[in-house]
Amino acid sequence: MALRPARSHRRAVHPDQIAKQSAPKFRKLGSIGLISKDYVRNEHGAGGLYVWESRAAAEAWFTEAKLQEYTTLFGARPTLTWYEANLTVYNKAGQTRVNGQPVAEG
Repeated sequence: MALRPARSHRRAVHPDQIAKQSAPKFRKLGSIGLISKDYVRNEHGAGGLYVWESRAAAEAWFTEAKLQEYTTLFGARPTLTWYEANLTVYNKAGQTRVNGQPVAEG
């Protein structure tokens, strides 16, 4: 999800503060399929990179009502881009995964 910079008083709040305040909410979403969320930003704006157990879990969270809530909160409508990871190099586990399943390398 990507957001353009808000044009409101919220710009005075540092993005790191917003992230720290909202992190507990996103930790709780693990129970409905959120694997991780990275808070990202650059000179053009801020957003999040979400990894879900399934697209269905992501779509259950990112409802039209949720998008409207974020539009009101940040002053910009989120842009959702969907990707499916068919191959993942997962260095922390020392694995390569195809469609989520570890495979032998070589």
